[in-house]
Amino acid sequence: MPSDEGQSRREHYIERLLSIMARLRAPEGGCPWDLEQTFETIAPYTIEEAYEVADAIDRADMSDLRDELGDLLLQVVFHARMAQEAGHFDFSGVVASICDKMVARHPHVFGEAKIGSADEQTTNWENLKAAERKNLDSHEIDVPLGMPALMRATKIGKRAARVGFDWPDSTGVLAKMEEELAELKEAADTDLAHREERMAEEIGDFLFASANLARHYKIDPEEALRRANIKFQRRFKAMEARVIDSGGSLEEATLDELEAAWQAAKRAERDLSG
Repeated sequence: MPSDEGQSRREHYIERLLSIMARLRAPEGGCPWDLEQTFETIAPYTIEEAYEVADAIDRADMSDLRDELGDLLLQVVFHARMAQEAGHFDFSGVVASICDKMVARHPHVFGEAKIGSADEQTTNWENLKAAERKNLDSHEIDVPLGMPALMRATKIGKRAARVGFDWPDSTGVLAKMEEELAELKEAADTDLAHREERMAEEIGDFLFASANLARHYKIDPEEALRRANIKFQRRFKAMEARVIDSGGSLEEATLDELEAAWQAAKRAERDLSG
């Protein structure tokens, strides 16, 4: 059990943060920028801070992770303060809500239910969430619009699969991707008035199918793409270094020279990884 001193210390800092936010939002003497903000204007910062938390985790930088988690907590406090001002709820309501939710979704810990594995718990968790959505008159396929698109596509696919609307295996998804790619090529080869709009639609369909393929292989497509971005940046920097070391520059190098440097960077990376 935590000591009384430790609990008092935590409560002190939580109250301090809440007081700071109240002061920033005070009509008299508050911060003009903070006072101008709304749920809508703050939402992009909330998403940005969540990504910065993930970035600190990727870099295994615990000092930075502590700071980024603080920034994310500030976002929670900011939204709660605006809600309190509007008479909706306050920070205590936010904490009470998540406490109630965690207890309700862990009946094997806080109740009498018996669960034997993490997979069984995941299934039970999703079933409880589905029951909550029914109580809220929410549809099975409803997923928050603000979620990153690849993540949202995966969740939509999972929810459709839970009611049996899914490909039997990855073969069907691969066939669907081939179909969508063919439709994309067809859209690109036409001179239709709405060619760009149709191509955007077909690319969207292809990406949606890609997310479902990742789901069938139990791969997080958002994480996979993030890693691919990091890999491309790393290899691009190595390519740039090779071009500069040879006395050239990216701006003056030909495409063939850049490609040769890129392939050399890939080989060097593979040699290092064994």
